[in-house]
Amino acid sequence: MTGFRFRSRSVLAGGLLAALAGCATVPAPPPEASALPIEDVPDLALPQGPATLQVRGTPRQGALLRGLVPVGTLGLTLDGVPVAVDAEGNFIIGLDRDAPATMTLEATGRDGRKQRRVLTIARGDWKIQNVNASITGSATSEEFQQRRAGELARIVAARGDPQLSNGWRQTFIWPVKARISGVFGSQRIYRGTPGSYHSGLDLAGGQGTVYVAPADGVVVLASEDPFTLEGKLLIIDHGMGINSAFLHSDRLLVKEGDVVRQGQPLGEIGATGRVTGPHLHWSMKWNDARIDPLPLVQGQAAR
Repeated sequence: MTGFRFRSRSVLAGGLLAALAGCATVPAPPPEASALPIEDVPDLALPQGPATLQVRGTPRQGALLRGLVPVGTLGLTLDGVPVAVDAEGNFIIGLDRDAPATMTLEATGRDGRKQRRVLTIARGDWKIQNVNASITGSATSEEFQQRRAGELARIVAARGDPQLSNGWRQTFIWPVKARISGVFGSQRIYRGTPGSYHSGLDLAGGQGTVYVAPADGVVVLASEDPFTLEGKLLIIDHGMGINSAFLHSDRLLVKEGDVVRQGQPLGEIGATGRVTGPHLHWSMKWNDARIDPLPLVQGQAAR
């Protein structure tokens, strides 16, 4: 983050973000003189900006939080893992469905001093859901094993190719107006066989119903050849490590590499992959953390 600069004074004015309830600020000891090689850092004029590390949102498993680093910050980490920060000091972090009870944000300033904020993370109230479908979807067990490794490799590669987009800055909208038939985080039992937890939000729209982009982004995966579990799969990168995946489509209306805008049609709801009927499965990840889409659109008018 050498050369870090705040470009928007309006973002910083007036103490943009309130201190997060349930987060405790832990004072850090004075840094060693050799803690950071700061001699090559330019002398930036940064007259405005928060004095403390700011975080907004309720820290709970599956949540997406937003924040602002202190003026003069060179780097930010979450439990030691680097967090991307834009040129105005804004950042987002996702708390995985199985996030631990506490996680620590640490901002390092150009003078070597550190600010830490400990996030006390509430546990999710996860449900048990019985599903009348095979755990391997429409594929046989042998076929599933043969195909699955390649499918997962494509998904990992798509999510590992970060794109530039400002979609993460936007207030997300509903991709489709439909009944919620499945929620994030629930443990699923497939005809008596325990499976992984449900990684997204199910919206029970009718076959062929068009769904749209919840925010701007770049298409990083668009599979017309149905995956064993996901069916026709679409993944949109919204920037800063956050992406949306849309599963079980009947038809895709965009292709890999397309830049999409919020509200733009992406595809049509279908019943491809492991399903019991037509619906749109919308899941989201921030880097490796699976997050719940529902809190991002609650309070927004359904399309």
